[in-house]
Amino acid sequence: MEFSATVILAGLILALLWLFSVKRRKYRLPPGPAPLPLLGNLPQIDKKVPFKSILKFSETYGPVMTLYMVWQRTVVLVGYDAVKEALVDQADDFTGRMPIPFLFKATKGYGLVISNGKRWRQLRRFTLTTLRDFGMGRKGMEEWIQEVSEHLRVHIRTFKGKPFDPQFLLSSTVSNVICCLVFGERFSFEDKQFLVLSKELILSNTDCIFSYVFRQIKLLCFSLLKMYNIFPRLMEHLPGYHQTIFGHAEEARDFIKRKIQEHKQTLDPSSPRDYIDCFLIRINQEKDNPSSEFNYDNLVSTVLNLFVAGTETTSSTLRYALSVLIKYPKIQEKMQQEIDTVIGKDRCPRMHDRKSLPFSDAVIHEVQRFLDIVPFSVPHYALNDISFRGYTIPKDTVIIPFLHSVLKEEKQWATPRFFNPQHFLDHNGNFKKNPAFMPFSAGKRACVGESLARMELFIFVVSLLQDFTFSCEGGPDSVDLDPEYSSFANLPRSHQIIATAR
Repeated sequence: MEFSATVILAGLILALLWLFSVKRRKYRLPPGPAPLPLLGNLPQIDKKVPFKSILKFSETYGPVMTLYMVWQRTVVLVGYDAVKEALVDQADDFTGRMPIPFLFKATKGYGLVISNGKRWRQLRRFTLTTLRDFGMGRKGMEEWIQEVSEHLRVHIRTFKGKPFDPQFLLSSTVSNVICCLVFGERFSFEDKQFLVLSKELILSNTDCIFSYVFRQIKLLCFSLLKMYNIFPRLMEHLPGYHQTIFGHAEEARDFIKRKIQEHKQTLDPSSPRDYIDCFLIRINQEKDNPSSEFNYDNLVSTVLNLFVAGTETTSSTLRYALSVLIKYPKIQEKMQQEIDTVIGKDRCPRMHDRKSLPFSDAVIHEVQRFLDIVPFSVPHYALNDISFRGYTIPKDTVIIPFLHSVLKEEKQWATPRFFNPQHFLDHNGNFKKNPAFMPFSAGKRACVGESLARMELFIFVVSLLQDFTFSCEGGPDSVDLDPEYSSFANLPRSHQIIATAR
């Protein structure tokens, strides 16, 4: 019996090795390390800091290489040149999005983030146009962010110079900006009822409807959730953190559905108030079009997409910016001097001030580069065979634009492993762009909310420095800028901060 089992196992291993060999001969795949039977290259990748393993592989196999995550063939693009050539120069070939099992489950397969083809094209075009019409990148949205910023600063003053954790406060603040665009309303901090989960649930650090987003990103780094993406059918029937996250996602979806119902009851087609109104109007306009992607399910999931993508990434970047300012008090002081000279303390910053605040602008850009919040980007997918740099990337291959390798590439940055605002300043102290600055990815799948995020980061950071000087009880040396999680997302470590009124 034992001999038979050994023979069967050996036969299975040989069959898998033969299968990998046949695939490589059929296509001129990019080079890569030899995969192990059943596990692929997973055992060769450091689970805590996977980006280091990828960089090490690229030293041997080059900037375009093939890895196997168990049986899933994956092509990784390393460095600015390879990423830019794929996402920008061959943009049409690389617009596919991987159907990540976890995200597919949470969104029911609908929405903007994981869609492809006509669904993606229709939803992306509509979303960009609608957000722009409601002020993304324009003065209307600027004024709304200024108002939310004022509420944030008022709330910080209530701490009266005592230490506090800014995580929940910043998440709520950024969420309010999305609420303006999507729901047409802002939720105040004072009424203690901000995006409730059900009925009249009182706000707390764990009760905010979208607080699940932060937990979601954390748990994406845990083994059980990784296992779900590899073995979704098996994990579907097993208990674990992934089931908890799905429960939070359902609560968020239920809240969104209630808001949609409220909008339906008060909708005026001649005067849309927000994103939901515009989508409902479009649903009615195209109800007789069988090829239309404007339907109820896509509306619910796209609104969820906007919150997930637009809340925690921006608020985490803001939190990291505060940690940087505490870590480097001289940088904070120089920014305040520049802000005091250009704007003063009597008015809110505006986006047109950015040109007159080159050092502050450079620091904010460097915060994004150094945090490197989504090092592996959101995986792309080959919808058809792709010819790239003399290789063939077969259909159904996962494609990872390795953004970490772009934001930390030595050829593109003078001191990539150090925080250095000079990366974005010329010899005269003027702001300079760097094409390798890709925290929002690039090409046709770049973040739809990039303009909004840029506006939020600038106005929030500058307005906070107008009113406060930030520090912590342990002093600058106690602040650790290394991310707390380093897998799907790099998240700043939690610090109790002190905001001293200026």
